Formats: sequence, structure tokens, C-alpha cells
Amino acid sequence: MPVLVTGASGFLGGRLAEVLAREGEQVTVLARPNADLRHLSASNVRVVRGSLTDRDSLLESVREATHIFHCAAASTDWASMEVYVESNVRGTEMLLAAAREARQLERFVHVSTTDVYGYPVIPCAENGALRDVGLPYNRTKILAEEAVWRAARKEGLPVTVVRPATIYGPRGKAFVTDIAELLQQGQMAHIAGGRTTGGFLYVDNAVDAMMSVAQSPATLGQVYNLTDGTGVRWHEYVAALADGLGYKQPWINLSYGVAMAVASVMEAPYQMLKALPGRPLLTRHAVSLLGRDQEYPSEKARTEFGFLPRVSMAEGIARSVAWLKDLS
Repeated sequence: MPVLVTGASGFLGGRLAEVLAREGEQVTVLARPNADLRHLSASNVRVVRGSLTDRDSLLESVREATHIFHCAAASTDWASMEVYVESNVRGTEMLLAAAREARQLERFVHVSTTDVYGYPVIPCAENGALRDVGLPYNRTKILAEEAVWRAARKEGLPVTVVRPATIYGPRGKAFVTDIAELLQQGQMAHIAGGRTTGGFLYVDNAVDAMMSVAQSPATLGQVYNLTDGTGVRWHEYVAALADGLGYKQPWINLSYGVAMAVASVMEAPYQMLKALPGRPLLTRHAVSLLGRDQEYPSEKARTEFGFLPRVSMAEGIARSVAWLKDLS
């Protein structure tokens, strides 16, 4: 099938494009002119250079696509609101506009996030309310998802939305290389003792789920939480990475309330002085992820399209550690 993957220079989109091409699909990726696509050098993919906010490159990208996988997003825990809006909201709206002109389109798979629930104390199922807590990523991903549902409702766009929690694996940044660097520097901190569940989802399991929802009639117009369902806690995950890499275990531990207060103080100078270089060591976004349970129920995915994670937590961590060692 002819597919378009956005965000292919990134973690999830890159792996999805690689797997789709390996399985013989006709893959087009939309990437910025300076985007690094070396991880796709051995794959048979068509590259369109441009951006989500460039109409010409968008129209060229969707020209033959029967399936669109929208993985591109600003997902870092620290950036300006303008960056999040440009990528997550405006980029999504423009891709949807281009998709409307792809008459042969069979499915638009939008990658949202469990962050749209607003980090509740108790993780909720897919019918839980979307809650804007004022954090840029959370807010703009809600706005992006609302745009997708509007397009489905008003124009009949054939959409499916997935809400993955904590995706990890080789080439992962936030939950792999960033944590490894903090461990190496002795700066990794646990929030609430690391006792909260991580909601971990190995990248290949995420790819399997996305490929399945794209081709299942039952998933049209539906939304799915995605986790591996292991119940693994943050301290267990971090300990496994530290042991595998030969680093010391974290010794810093902050309560959720203290961590949120510290993050707010650390963010303040950067919010007041936009030109200030660098970034805060701790952010409210990071505290929200590490300090609240992320094991969102994903029974709906298992029931409606047979989602069954192939890669175990032990194997996923082993592959991540091996990749990190190869980097060094």
C-alpha cells in the first residue's frame, strides 16, 4: 500500500517507516531539508523535502497515499509555546487539509498521547476527559487531536487515533538516551521513589499496533490507549538501564510536590528571559510523567484489533542497552 509517514527523522516515525519499507510497502516520508535520515539509508523510501507547514510539499507527499501515519510532533519536555503550536497544531491542521485532497485515502492514523488526559492520579480509559493543565505539550496535543476529530466529523476523513504512553527502545531520546546521560552524570532523580508505573511501550510494539489499526475496519473512527501492560515502575526501568550500562543507581529522590515546586522555580528564569541559553534541569512536564502513574488501560486495543506486544520488557531493555553501548 502507498503510505505517507510524517516524523520519519524522529524515533517512532523513523522506525515505522523502516518497518513498512522492509515489508514491501510504498513508503513516502516528509522531512525537513536538514533532517537526518541516515537510519533509512538502506530502506526503499521516497523522500519529500519540506515541512508540515509547506503546502506544496504536503500535497506532493499525500499525492498517492492510501494511508497516512502522522507521527511528527514537538514532544520534548522543554520548548517555547510557539514551537509546540507550529508543529503540533498548525502542522496537523495543514496535513489534514492536504489529506482532504487525497481522494484515494483509506486511513489517517494520528499519533496522539496519553498526556492529553492531563496526568490524572488514576490513569483512565479512552472515554476519559481530555484535560488542559497548561503545559505546552499537553495543550497542543489536545488541540491537534480536536482538529483530527473535527475533520472526521465534518468532512468524513477516515481517522483512527492512538494514544501511546511511554515509548522506549533503540534511537529513543527522552526515555533512553536522556536517562542514560543523567545516570552517567549522577543527576538522575526519582520522583516519589520511582514507585509510579511507567506505562512503557516498546517501539516495535507501537509500530505493530499502528500497522494493525491502519488496516482493520473495526478501528475506523476509534481511539486507543497503547502500553505494553507490564505494570513496570520507573525505579525498576531505571535500575535495569543503570545495571546494563554499569552506572550507579540514582540516589536523589523528591516527593511529587517538592519536585513540582523545584521545576517551577527552575523554569521561571527561562520563561522570563526568552533569550537565556540552555534549559532547566527539571521541568513540570517531566515531573508530571515521572510522578503520576502512566499505565493507562489498553484492553480496548487488545479486544478490538488483537494488540499483543511481541517484545517483552526484558528484551526491550536489553535491545536498548545494546544500542546505547554501540553509540559509545
